[in-house]
Amino acid sequence: MVTAIPVDIGLDENTRQNIVGGLSRLLADTYTLYLKTHNFHWNVTGPMFQTLHLLFEQHYIELATAVDEIAERIRALGFPAPATYSEFSRLTAIQETTGVPKAKDMIRLLVEGHQVVAKTARELISVVEDAHDAPTADLLTRRMEIHEKTAWMLRSLLEE
Repeated sequence: MVTAIPVDIGLDENTRQNIVGGLSRLLADTYTLYLKTHNFHWNVTGPMFQTLHLLFEQHYIELATAVDEIAERIRALGFPAPATYSEFSRLTAIQETTGVPKAKDMIRLLVEGHQVVAKTARELISVVEDAHDAPTADLLTRRMEIHEKTAWMLRSLLEE
């Protein structure tokens, strides 16, 4: 008989559970943005097609890696990672896009999505810093940096 070894990493269960709640929202936002970005990669049209098709591909590949890193952090903290569309739908703050928007609307929607993910990460940072959870703080800092920079670069495409 195998007995589970308790998670004893210097963070009590309540603290870890609170952090995992925030990471689960971050995971849901990131996965939802991944799906939206991949959708736009497949469906973009117009004069900026080639540029946006390649750009969106770079973005969804980065988001796929991020999803894995966030889920693995949740697991390292001793909890299961949410992994279904219904869980992500319940947890995300990003609105689903129906239909196929015009290219500029895609860019605008992705700016909004990246900003949402940055805010979700920012809301959790004080919790993990208070808990002295440096690995999660590092993950959140990297995610904020990437999403803020991506939002800025996408916003730049919309300037006249």
